[in-house]
Amino acid sequence: MAKKNSVQQQRQALVKIYRQALTEGISLDKIEEKVARLSERSLVAEQKETAEVAYQNKHFRQRIPKMLRLGAAVLPTLLLLFGVGLVGSATFPILAYYVGDFSGNITELKAPIPPDELLDVTPLTVANAQLDSTAEFGVEAAETGPVILNSALDYTDLSNWFQGVDAPELQADQEALSYMIDIPKVNIQQAEVVVGGTDLNRSLIQYPGTALPGQPGTPVIFGHSILRQFYNPSLENPRRYNSIFSYIMTLERGDKIYVTQDNVRYTYVVQSKTEVKPTDTYILSQRYDSRQLKLVTCTPEGTYLRRGVITAQLVKE
Repeated sequence: MAKKNSVQQQRQALVKIYRQALTEGISLDKIEEKVARLSERSLVAEQKETAEVAYQNKHFRQRIPKMLRLGAAVLPTLLLLFGVGLVGSATFPILAYYVGDFSGNITELKAPIPPDELLDVTPLTVANAQLDSTAEFGVEAAETGPVILNSALDYTDLSNWFQGVDAPELQADQEALSYMIDIPKVNIQQAEVVVGGTDLNRSLIQYPGTALPGQPGTPVIFGHSILRQFYNPSLENPRRYNSIFSYIMTLERGDKIYVTQDNVRYTYVVQSKTEVKPTDTYILSQRYDSRQLKLVTCTPEGTYLRRGVITAQLVKE
């Protein structure tokens, strides 16, 4: 605004000079000389004003503490990087799911446990199988992509895991049978498994109607998962069950799972892993010609796109 007023004043001064020259009959040379002096004075005044503004700005910045100036310069960059990091940490599991070669891992895990390590059982009938059993050892080829469920559901409540499909009814049972599970590979120690119930914030849950540990059939154990950076299965963590199965899909063939019930410890060895649709209830089916164990969680961790299933075989100690 000040610069605009200065220009207007210069114009008015020039107009006044030319009017005076016309009325007084002053020569053109004298007029140009006055204009040159006027321009020179204006230029000097402008340079002086610019120098004063620069001087004031310099001294104003110097009066601000150095640490505050440094923080003002660095803080926007840090906030930007922090925001990018948060977005990246939330989207990484999904990106890794699509970029990673999960099928290659499944192929590697198809190899059976050596027969001499298997616990002998008497072959019985296979009950309630909704799909051919071979589908349990890999991602279905006909499946084109994951199915996204209603994200508003609370998946710490196991009763929400099979919405809209035919599955055994879950009910909370205050006197339910419980036992302990240990998975050294992922630092899970003395995790309680409750047979029945719905609250995955308080324990792991074995689906009702599935076999007990050590018996013919397959205990199917469900656990919650979140983003891996929040994984904390420590016994001192009161919210350990909220993240306890976040790493089970990193288990590999040969990793051991220990189940302790009534002071009897059973050893299971990981045999395979797979991913299925949220509506695939056949993972609950029981094969009574073997003694296995299944661990089930949501994958990719922190999402509800699919179900990850770890299958382990009971072996002799």
